[in-house]
Amino acid sequence: MRVLEVVADMGHADTLKGIADQYEVTDYWWDQGATEGRQAFRMLVMDHKRQAVMDALQQVLGSIEDARILVLPVDTVLPRPEGDEDDKASRKVAATREELYGQIEKGARLDTNYVLLTFLSTVVAAIGLIENNVAVVVGAMVIAPLLGPNIALAFGTSVGDSELALKALRTGLTGLGLAFVISLGIALIWPVDPASSTSGEILSRTDVGMDGVALALASGAAAVLSLTTGLSSTLVGVMVAVALLPPTATIGLTLGAGHPALAAGAALLLAVNVVCVILSAKVVFMAKGIKPRTWYERQKAKQSTRLYVTFWVALLLVLVAIIYVRHEVFDRPLPADNPIPLLQTPESR
Repeated sequence: MRVLEVVADMGHADTLKGIADQYEVTDYWWDQGATEGRQAFRMLVMDHKRQAVMDALQQVLGSIEDARILVLPVDTVLPRPEGDEDDKASRKVAATREELYGQIEKGARLDTNYVLLTFLSTVVAAIGLIENNVAVVVGAMVIAPLLGPNIALAFGTSVGDSELALKALRTGLTGLGLAFVISLGIALIWPVDPASSTSGEILSRTDVGMDGVALALASGAAAVLSLTTGLSSTLVGVMVAVALLPPTATIGLTLGAGHPALAAGAALLLAVNVVCVILSAKVVFMAKGIKPRTWYERQKAKQSTRLYVTFWVALLLVLVAIIYVRHEVFDRPLPADNPIPLLQTPESR
């Protein structure tokens, strides 16, 4: 439940009251203090009605420069509104399109904080991988901001916002590229031996199976569900479950140590995680009914969605085929007269 505060000219009083009555909001009232001919009109709105009310308000006030629509949090309401828990519709989505944009857009920003967090998390991850310290690696997963751009990319295509999608793509590629360069530089100055018995954290990220695909799909869906239902605290668990930074750091470390085959395995794991997160996030946004407000924007988004989903599904199928070939051909037991493995994997070591 939220309070929608509309700051507008008093000439819109009847219109705002009509919207409140039409959508049967829980309660509404006027703020007594008027400022420069404007007045605040507040509505207490249930979660499942908030998007419809927001769309109606934008349709009426969208072209008015001095009008403002504010979404204010509500901790509790007494007396408790009837049907608050029994209404199944209220559980569908707890955040409007505009509220989701405010949260998700932050993760797509390429600013100093993003670059600094990526740098620091890469250093932490590289140290954890080299020292085979799982606690340090998990800490790097939580610090790394690489999940945000992928969610923003899926959201941007869902609402037809090509600017946000391109912004997220640029930010995501920059973060991954920076993490790779830093880890590669660390490997060149810090001796790394992936073949040693103390390199389990590195070796565990040089191979991926079908279980990894399922994990990444489930984690991407959980990330979007945590945002749309308002349980953003679960994002920390998603960051750990489908981490993007450790595989990226592993690529740089193994490549810098002269093990291109292991680097290829880590790159495959990274690609699977990225594709699965983006694809599952897009599917959940579609299932939750997240779409543009106007008819024209919906038509544009519908066309881009078909192309988007087709592309990512095709890419996932290609990755699954590569995983199958990698496991069925290269990981097959070798004959006694040919003891040299075609591809060095964790199992072959």
